[in-house]
Amino acid sequence: MNTKNINKVVLAYSGGLDTSVILAWLKDTYNCEIVTFTADIGQGEEVEAARAKAEQMGVKEIFIEDLTEEYVQDFVFPMFRANTVYEGNYLLGTSIARPLIAKRLVEIAKQTGADAISHGATGKGNDQVRFELGAYALNPDIKVIAPWREWDLNSREKLLAYAEDKKIPIEGKKKTGSPYSMDANLLHISYEGGQLEDPWCAPEESMWRWTVAPEDAPDLGESIELEFEKGDPISINCKKLSPAQLLLNLNELGGKHGIGRDDIVENRYVGMKSRGCYETPGGTILLAAHRAMESLTLDREVMHLKDDLMPRYAKLIYNGYWWSPERETLQTLINKTQTNVNGTVRLKLFKGSVYVTGRKSSSDSLFDEAIATFEDDSGVYDQKDADGFIKLNALRLKLQSKRK
Repeated sequence: MNTKNINKVVLAYSGGLDTSVILAWLKDTYNCEIVTFTADIGQGEEVEAARAKAEQMGVKEIFIEDLTEEYVQDFVFPMFRANTVYEGNYLLGTSIARPLIAKRLVEIAKQTGADAISHGATGKGNDQVRFELGAYALNPDIKVIAPWREWDLNSREKLLAYAEDKKIPIEGKKKTGSPYSMDANLLHISYEGGQLEDPWCAPEESMWRWTVAPEDAPDLGESIELEFEKGDPISINCKKLSPAQLLLNLNELGGKHGIGRDDIVENRYVGMKSRGCYETPGGTILLAAHRAMESLTLDREVMHLKDDLMPRYAKLIYNGYWWSPERETLQTLINKTQTNVNGTVRLKLFKGSVYVTGRKSSSDSLFDEAIATFEDDSGVYDQKDADGFIKLNALRLKLQSKRK
């Protein structure tokens, strides 16, 4: 990239080693002004510390924003309306946070008159794709600086040496801290690297932050009721909560009962396989509850159509196409299916598992006891009708058999 055309850059900034080095590197390489943006999306860390760090490094324009409610309401909940799971296991906790961050980077760049945005995603991962596809979809003229694809600081040792040379404060993290690369938000926390790079190596119990080991969870299960309105959860045990507060409460409940741990080898969009471990306690409970609510209120073929489309929808989010026309088109369809997904689901949380123990909907249930009963059903269902139904559906099978 032509460094002469860059006067101001908005940097997605956490205050950690990588982005602090990036901040200094951008100044050195592009001789530009830096604007920092730190998003609070429920990562559980004190984001205000990033303000002091940025000020210490000479940044004049600092944006620190609480985006937790927007994150859950406008990104997490719409995704869960589709019962979205990538490759059968991953609840997309990292993937779904990226389009919101990309959106704010582009908006802040416009607000501050910046020429470019920058991020700390490496050249081997998915996040670089998610950030940049999102940015270009929202502003096709935006310039993106990805330091990991430009510099030669390709190890922690080189980053630390650069930080020492530039007198960047590291708060004593040179030899301490987690051996894993972690990413957290209100939906999940992920772990990669370290011994997890060997897919045969079991994760250490000390790695997990949000959940107790299932065997150490309470010996007495806990029942909760989750109420839905148009496909979104609105209350726990009859207590109405904001989207972010509701997910936070589900995380606490799930963590207490050892729910939501996953150990996955996934296919990255850039072509490699990677092994990661995830804790998604609230999301695991929400997925089970939402599917139970749909089982009562959705038409059979609508439900099956959603299940057919879900892997495509999940891949779009995983690969960074949240702002694409195809995702938005699918979302319109998904949202339409949720009109009558209203009611309450009862669940039991017990030692790492979620059990659905009841579901009800006062006005939108498609379950008819008079038809489904094993008792007297005269007047509502003629069992003799099944004879012709079976024969018509068997016709092609009979013809196939005769040909053989």
